[in-house]
Amino acid sequence: MSAILETSELPAVFDGVKLAAVAAVLYVIVRCLNLKSPTAPPELIYQDSALARFLLKSCPLLTKEYIPPLIWGKSGHIQTALYGKMGRVRSPHPYGLRKYLTMPDGATATFDLFEPSSEHCTGEDVTMVICPGIANHSEKQYIRTFVDYAQKNGYRCAVLNHLGALPNIELTSPRMFTYGCTWEFGAMVNYIKKTYPQTQLIVVGFSLGGNIVCKYLGESQANQERVLCCVSLCQGYSALRAQETFMQWDHCRRFYNFLMADNMKKIILSHR
Repeated sequence: MSAILETSELPAVFDGVKLAAVAAVLYVIVRCLNLKSPTAPPELIYQDSALARFLLKSCPLLTKEYIPPLIWGKSGHIQTALYGKMGRVRSPHPYGLRKYLTMPDGATATFDLFEPSSEHCTGEDVTMVICPGIANHSEKQYIRTFVDYAQKNGYRCAVLNHLGALPNIELTSPRMFTYGCTWEFGAMVNYIKKTYPQTQLIVVGFSLGGNIVCKYLGESQANQERVLCCVSLCQGYSALRAQETFMQWDHCRRFYNFLMADNMKKIILSHR
């Protein structure tokens, strides 16, 4: 009799386990997709000046609330994985010429030069000198997308390929790119200035590239000649504090640290 009673209770217990499992899965999905995170306009930190007011007036997008795509749009992890690995459905492939520059120590610096596909709205000659992120180069999806958009708006683009980052370009000196060396970027800028004496420059740096371009502009006042402005995107500011952060497990930071370190190891080993 007792065995029969216990057997009759199993379906209810089993349903409770299934309900708990479904609830657990939904909780993980909500947490991973960051669905409870509220949307809000970006926080702007700037000094009140005529230039700042002009930028805010010209770029109303800076003060608008960002509405991300449904379901996956609030998850930085999914956005990073989708765009970083898969790119767009149809990623642009702008055509450019690869330039080679011999450095004083024998290193061979390379950059890709892309001519504008339309006239600039001001009618002037403007060149974007672009420094990609860590271990990146002109063939990365986000660089191609950026260059394609810039070309269509009348900008010439020069994109530095970090020393050693391109798999088909061998090193000709016993060094590769570092976190603070501006030699290759400076050589590219000097080439553009000499080749296009009438052009004005917009300096653009992504992530590690943001550190390099800001350092380059601050090294000498001569480096700022003919520079209209500098745009630094997703730049890191303190390597020591970042190192502590990347050793944490919160928000999968240590996992990203592993991925970046593994990528650096592959580049180093490819030149051994």
